[in-house]
Amino acid sequence: MKIIESSVELAQDLNPAEIMKQIERAGRVCYKSESNISDDSAEKFIANIIKSGHESVIEHVSITFKIICDRGVSHEIVRHRLASYSQESTRYCDYSGNKFGGDLTFIKPCYWNEDDENYLMWRQAMAILEHLYITMRDKGARPEQARSILPNSLKTEIFMTANLREWRHFLKLRTSKKAHPQMREVALKIYDILNENLPVLFSDIEIEV
Repeated sequence: MKIIESSVELAQDLNPAEIMKQIERAGRVCYKSESNISDDSAEKFIANIIKSGHESVIEHVSITFKIICDRGVSHEIVRHRLASYSQESTRYCDYSGNKFGGDLTFIKPCYWNEDDENYLMWRQAMAILEHLYITMRDKGARPEQARSILPNSLKTEIFMTANLREWRHFLKLRTSKKAHPQMREVALKIYDILNENLPVLFSDIEIEV
């Protein structure tokens, strides 16, 4: 059994300066103000676009992340319909096989310390389910059948592509303290990456402390 933490990484090379220029070129068509484009005009223009709520302009740029989380969190992620997804399949992946070293991988709950009694019970439950899954496979159950006992805590990998407007919507919802703690954990990692690369587009999103 393996236990890991959730993680997020960009699945593409980002060129923030080119992204800003692309958004500005698209947005200025609306006002026929292309003649105002200069080497340093994009940031101010896009800041005004965001402030005015004219966010359709930023839909012209999409960004892809590779997200490693548990199955429960992935079910929340895919509810965001204005995005594209490719996800690890429990139907076709045989977690008892050599590819996975005969181990199942689970995502560590972020809300328990390792010495917490609830964490210890969770860990025990994962070990039992791993044993049962591998036993079922040994007795002839196919992966698509044995997966019925796999828990929400099972690790999954998912590629998510969304335009910048949808990423703003996603982050406003999922970084809230009202979000599930493990969903928020993932969303905050995405926010940090996007805000570091494109602060004009994401720094106005208020993160609750």
